[in-house]
Amino acid sequence: MRKKRIAILTGGGDCPGINAVIRAVVKKAIVEHGMTVIGIEDGFEGLILNKYKTLSYDDVSGILTLGGTILGTSNRANPYNYPVIKRGKTEYKDLSKSVKQNIKKLNINCLICVGGDGTLGIANNFFKDGIPVIGVPKTIDNDIKGTDITFGFDSAVQIVTEGIDRVHTTAQSHHRVMIVEVMGRRAGWIALYSGVASGGDIILIPEIPYDINIVAEKVRQRNKKGKRFSIVVIAEGARPQGGDVIVQRIVKDSSEPVRLGGIGFVLGEELEKITDLETRTVVMGHLQRGGAPTPFDRILGSQLGTKTIDLINNEEFGNMVGVKGSNFTKVSLELVAKGVRLVPSNHILVRSARSMGTCFGDTL
Repeated sequence: MRKKRIAILTGGGDCPGINAVIRAVVKKAIVEHGMTVIGIEDGFEGLILNKYKTLSYDDVSGILTLGGTILGTSNRANPYNYPVIKRGKTEYKDLSKSVKQNIKKLNINCLICVGGDGTLGIANNFFKDGIPVIGVPKTIDNDIKGTDITFGFDSAVQIVTEGIDRVHTTAQSHHRVMIVEVMGRRAGWIALYSGVASGGDIILIPEIPYDINIVAEKVRQRNKKGKRFSIVVIAEGARPQGGDVIVQRIVKDSSEPVRLGGIGFVLGEELEKITDLETRTVVMGHLQRGGAPTPFDRILGSQLGTKTIDLINNEEFGNMVGVKGSNFTKVSLELVAKGVRLVPSNHILVRSARSMGTCFGDTL
């Protein structure tokens, strides 16, 4: 039998654990099946500009603990809407046909796309166009449909929790309201988990619009009880009831053109006016994406990578490797492309937090 040739790319934002997936894919593909593995550089841009390299067993040795991705990535290289500068102006073109030709020239039997909802949405379009594709769920936001968890999430929660722990002590010393803004455009998983893990007094997430007066009253109540500080954890996509999200800027040639940010500062100014208490805001930003993955994400990434090879060997294309409970399963890319996985308002962790007195901005 002819040995299979497979390719792997990492698209969208980076996060801890990507290299664990790459390592697992390459090692299992070579050790168990004698496959050739091609690494596509800089996400889908590598398929457009023909940037790639063959990955050997030695190439992926020693990368398990590394953050980021050895292949590079891009969130501005959608082959179906690729920015091209022509006569000084940016035009958007559908280059999917040329990408399909480039893939055929590589003689690959399957393309592995490691990414979030944007990357996997493009992967689904590739599959519809006849390209054998397998997806791997990657995002610190933990918001991909069809899987209970994504690698990168645990690392982000640990980083944010450590940050809030540090803020906690300075808030207590100076009797301040400290607001910590974390990532989460549409889903509040990071804010929820890190907020509970760090003992946040108020947790504000996109799925539960908040009332500024309720948030202020919670702070005042704590102050009256002798708790002269409060910790507020807020997702960047959180919004007030009847209001909208805070947009930091627009990046036109990105797969996610609307960049959120700044809600923490807006909330801080409002709280200070209402409560007359000193307020400070800390934005965790890209710290949440950086550094070495946690042991959990190293293990999860390794398992997702090896399961990916199983799906390829069985030619179960058009699927993503997902996690359901303690089992690994395949999830249709069609389902994944339908939207993001949000935090249910009655999620067990939301209920647990409320029962301990945590405020979500909708009720005291």
